[in-house]
Amino acid sequence: MSEARIVRALGLCSGGLDSILSALVLRQQGVQVHWVSFETPFFSSAKARKASKHTGVPLMVRKITPVYLEMMRSPSVKFGKNMNPCMDCHTLMFRLAGEIMTEQGFDFLFSGEVLGQRPMSQTRTSLRYVEKHSGYDGYILRPLSAKNMPETIPEREGLVDRERLLDITGRSRKRQLQLADQFGVTDFPAPAGGCLLTDKIFSRRLRDLFDHQERYPEKDLNLLNFGRHMRLDDQTKIVVGRTQSDNEGISRCIDTNRDTVLKVEKFPGPLVVMPGGGSEAMTLLAAGICAGYSKAPNHEPVAVSVQTGGRRRQVMVLGIPTAENKRYLI
Repeated sequence: MSEARIVRALGLCSGGLDSILSALVLRQQGVQVHWVSFETPFFSSAKARKASKHTGVPLMVRKITPVYLEMMRSPSVKFGKNMNPCMDCHTLMFRLAGEIMTEQGFDFLFSGEVLGQRPMSQTRTSLRYVEKHSGYDGYILRPLSAKNMPETIPEREGLVDRERLLDITGRSRKRQLQLADQFGVTDFPAPAGGCLLTDKIFSRRLRDLFDHQERYPEKDLNLLNFGRHMRLDDQTKIVVGRTQSDNEGISRCIDTNRDTVLKVEKFPGPLVVMPGGGSEAMTLLAAGICAGYSKAPNHEPVAVSVQTGGRRRQVMVLGIPTAENKRYLI
């Protein structure tokens, strides 16, 4: 008598409760579940790593920044409220996961998406759009809402029992919390999104970057998380630290070969970086802004250190009052 075939499924994992439950529902049927989590400067795999550790579901992590930026430059569907290309994002992730599925011999894909939970990306129409345009039509199973959706290929072929899948819909979390209790899942994040592209301020900064640069080094994308961002002219931007933590974050994103770094001497103040450097006029303006946000005395010339590459010099400037600097804010 031949052994029963092992069914293997690859799921997209955000690390949230729905992702966890979708894997456990399938594992309860004897399906060998694995996860993949994709990373860019806009979202991380930290929650997915934690979920994998607590559930024992194996996790692979893939960085996809170049292909993700290519998608963002020309999305097929309009952005959400900010710069979140949810439909194209999900389509891309399923396409990339499908390539892994084919390469590594998984039988189908799955996710924790719930029909009707999100007004833009989890409607019946949008879920269908993603499946159709991913290139893996019929191979994407949503275990938590499967009974309310058309039968997939793995269900039709008997790889999973449709009757043991679920029919959750809408925004209520009641049934998910009941399931979590049944599975003994006690440690999971709140359902808030972890994508920076849904944040208004971050999106404004990213749009400015897209409008003024042709290339987007990862350090420039990471820099969007820190400080005050100011556009001095079409060619020049500066980032001004607000706190010690900001200063540390900015320092990690500096390209010492091309960026100009400014710091007030002898007085506490912000770290300021000018990505790619700038003209002498813009450097002096940045120095004045740097001094204005420092603890240096008002109305007195202050020394500001200016470093580009291996060259360091000092300029004397008057601090520009912070109220005047607001016009540069991005």
